[in-house]
Amino acid sequence: MAKQQVLVIEDDAAIRQGIVDALQFDGYGTIEAANCAEGLEKAVSFTYDLLLLDLVLPRGDGLDILKAVRETRPALPVVILTARGEESDRVRGLRLGADDYVVKPFSVKELLARVQAVLRRSPERPRKLSKVKIPAGLVDLSRSEVRFDDGTRTELSESETKLLEYLASNPGRAVSREEILSRVWRMNPRGIETRTIDMHVVRLREKLRDDPARPAIILTVRGKGYMFASPGETP
Repeated sequence: MAKQQVLVIEDDAAIRQGIVDALQFDGYGTIEAANCAEGLEKAVSFTYDLLLLDLVLPRGDGLDILKAVRETRPALPVVILTARGEESDRVRGLRLGADDYVVKPFSVKELLARVQAVLRRSPERPRKLSKVKIPAGLVDLSRSEVRFDDGTRTELSESETKLLEYLASNPGRAVSREEILSRVWRMNPRGIETRTIDMHVVRLREKLRDDPARPAIILTVRGKGYMFASPGETP
């Protein structure tokens, strides 16, 4: 099983090293950044599961990184690191979408407990799927193939397979077009026409025999995006 990756953006070298050592000892992979410019670049371009973000950074403001992350990856877990007494920064961070905060100085046990708790409740921690059951048959994601109960088969493109896997890994949750661009195709959604997502959904519904007039597999959530129907969901 692949390690979960944590991006640590912290300018104090001793604190950063202590955090990295603790995370690695607990089984996480780590990515490091020491200033705002480096942190921003890695935050929007690297693949990771949780961001540990110091708000006071050289060469910029940590809140700018948080804003950029929330634009490109709305559901990514973020824990902010703040010094004692910086209540206003904590409040601003939480309002911008941080999931939790840890006040310096903190213990390793507290930090790891916060990381584990945020990851557990994060919607970006999808189940790894190899097969997806649909009303008319079964999708084998490893082969990018739909196998229908009537014996016929249909192939999916690579992008259709990735889209279905991501939606099916987050059943019952509305996934925005921007999140799909960011998490499935690893593209920065800013300035990109999200209509391409709609066209992929149309083709995917057709291949899954999902009635476009009343879909039962991939539901449209007005004003948000798309959702893979979990048991009990209704169109």
